[in-house]
Amino acid sequence: MKTTFKVEDNEFVMYLEGRLDTAASSQAEKDLRALYDCEGHDIVLDCTDLEYISSSGLRLFLNVLKNAHTKGSSVFIKGINDDIRSVLEMTGFNSLFQFR
Repeated sequence: MKTTFKVEDNEFVMYLEGRLDTAASSQAEKDLRALYDCEGHDIVLDCTDLEYISSSGLRLFLNVLKNAHTKGSSVFIKGINDDIRSVLEMTGFNSLFQFR
């Protein structure tokens, strides 16, 4: 699992690459903390190169969302593949997030 954080067009963008599974979730959680100081910035989780997400990964996404909402920011998910879209739909996460 690889993450890359950038500020683009006044948005916090986290690029996620590989598999966000239980084994990768500990490091990913540390990496995603860069998004927590988001006041004044919306967040984009760019999943174009994300191959898989487990329940541990979904929990991390939910933590980012909760934190962003307390700071008045929105979270967008971008570039998900069909398998991840199915997981988000089955778990109801598709109704929590905005998509680009």
